[in-house]
Amino acid sequence: MPTLLNYCGDDELYHGSSLDLGRLYSIGSSVDVYYPPTKRARITAPFIFDRVQDRKSSIEVLPDECLFEIFRRLPSAKERTSCACVSKQWLMLLSSICKAEIERNTSSNDIEKISSNEDQDIEGDGYLTRCLEGKKATDVRLAAIAVGTSGRGGLGKLSIRGSNSVRGVTNHGLSAVAHGCPSLRSLSLWDVSSIGDEGLSHIAKGCHMLEKLDLCQSSSISSKGLIAIAEGCPNLTTLNIESCSKIGNEGLQAIARFCPKLQSISIKDCPLVGDHGLSSLLSSASELSRVKLQALNITDFSLAVIGHYGKAITNLVLCGLKNVTERGFWVMGVAQGLQKLVSFYVTSCRGITDASIEAMGKGCTNLKQMCLRKCCFVSDSGLVAFTKAAGSLESLHLEECNRVTQSGIIGALSNIKTKLKSLTLVKCMGIKDIDVEVSMLSPCESLRSLSIQNCPGFGSASMTMVGKLCPQIQNVDMTGLYGITDAGLLPLLENSVAGLVNMNLTGCWNLTDNVVSALARLHGGTLESLNLDGCWKVTDASLLAIAHNCLLLNDLDVSKCAITDAGIAVLSGARQLSLQVLSLSGCSEVSSKSVPFLTKLGQTLLGLNLQSCNSIGSSTVELLMENMWRCDILA
Repeated sequence: MPTLLNYCGDDELYHGSSLDLGRLYSIGSSVDVYYPPTKRARITAPFIFDRVQDRKSSIEVLPDECLFEIFRRLPSAKERTSCACVSKQWLMLLSSICKAEIERNTSSNDIEKISSNEDQDIEGDGYLTRCLEGKKATDVRLAAIAVGTSGRGGLGKLSIRGSNSVRGVTNHGLSAVAHGCPSLRSLSLWDVSSIGDEGLSHIAKGCHMLEKLDLCQSSSISSKGLIAIAEGCPNLTTLNIESCSKIGNEGLQAIARFCPKLQSISIKDCPLVGDHGLSSLLSSASELSRVKLQALNITDFSLAVIGHYGKAITNLVLCGLKNVTERGFWVMGVAQGLQKLVSFYVTSCRGITDASIEAMGKGCTNLKQMCLRKCCFVSDSGLVAFTKAAGSLESLHLEECNRVTQSGIIGALSNIKTKLKSLTLVKCMGIKDIDVEVSMLSPCESLRSLSIQNCPGFGSASMTMVGKLCPQIQNVDMTGLYGITDAGLLPLLENSVAGLVNMNLTGCWNLTDNVVSALARLHGGTLESLNLDGCWKVTDASLLAIAHNCLLLNDLDVSKCAITDAGIAVLSGARQLSLQVLSLSGCSEVSSKSVPFLTKLGQTLLGLNLQSCNSIGSSTVELLMENMWRCDILA
């Protein structure tokens, strides 16, 4: 009889009131109770299905607080990642759990089991990189990244560029990153207006290892967010701010107080940034080595601070500083604080004059690279005085400095003839051919690279002079010098003792096969790259000379030249030639007959440009792609 009390009841239903186990167990153990069995009641199937559909699983009715406690007790990141795949609700809940809140109660046996498991979690050192762009930038994806990377090395670098217009990234997304990615070291936010100070505050509270912050067109972020970063991320070394209209002096002052390890800053087009914030930052950051300031409302005072306190600065870039005068640059030079400055780039600054660059040359004794762009007040006298003072200069770049003439260039070369390795002149309209007695000038033995681009006044006479003054030249770029002829370029080829390695003659349409043949004959043993784009007088004869003489050539561009199938055949027959890049763009006389020759060249080619080759059909291109599967073909 007692066995009836343990009957499961699956096979019998009882009429009357339901079985009350509480009352049953309250009867003394010596009393036996018996309920007679009855027939099964019939229940229609639809009723059963309705009951099943209405009933929710127990895990779904649990409040978030209970799920939170369950999730934070999961033994490893693998289990948490699996749970995150169940639903969006679980994903967002898991992403709200901080790493410090995850409970780790692991016994010694469990530890041995984990250590022997090949799929054990990797410590979060932060070496993973993730980038979200455009429509892919959503809070859900950020939450998935935060949960998914926690057990796979940890997220070290996150870049968000743009945002989904419907479900874009918000402060909640950054909150998930802050909770799940304490190893984050680099954060870039470009054109994400939906993220504000609250999002940066989350990062500051959860990502104390942050070293680099890059903000571009972040219109909702103000100085308040930057202050939070400064207080929470003392290891910050790099700060880039561009077109952030609400960030001002208060944010920079906080960075100056709380980030002593700062090494690099770049601030562009931030109207609220002025002398007070910038001077505080520059005077406090003793390890600051790289500074870029562009389109800011600063005055001579900020440049004076740079000159006095920039003792660790090695790279300085100043662009579009309209309120800085000649006095600001002059004081920065004479302050003698930029002794470690190696690279100095200036663009569109009216304060750069003859007097100010001379002061910079005297104050920056270790300066090796100097670049002046659109500095319209610099003339020959200032350039000569600067090069005389800057005795360590190795690279000089002048672009759209129209007051500089050939006389200034010759004088500069004579001052730094033992140090200068690279000279670049771009769109300098003041440079024109003049008659100079070259025998009176001493050669610049140190110059290795010469680039003269789009200077229409630079003709054959100037090129002849350069050829005689620079015997050790190896890299030459003459882009857009349509006034140069064979007679002007030949002295450079004949006087180059070291051997030319890279030659760019793009747009020099007056050159013919004669000079190309001379180039191949005299420098075929050293030439590695040759660009003849737009030299329409160059024909198959040049390819014949190249095939016979060039041993090391790996990059050849004969776009828009008078090349035919016969020239391609000659190239393919050169046994010693191992071209890796060949450009035939705009060569209308190259046809489908060149397929076997191009296929043979494809044994070494990695890149082939057939754009605007009208005589080559699409079927031919498909055949080449099939035969030359290792080569990237543009058509």
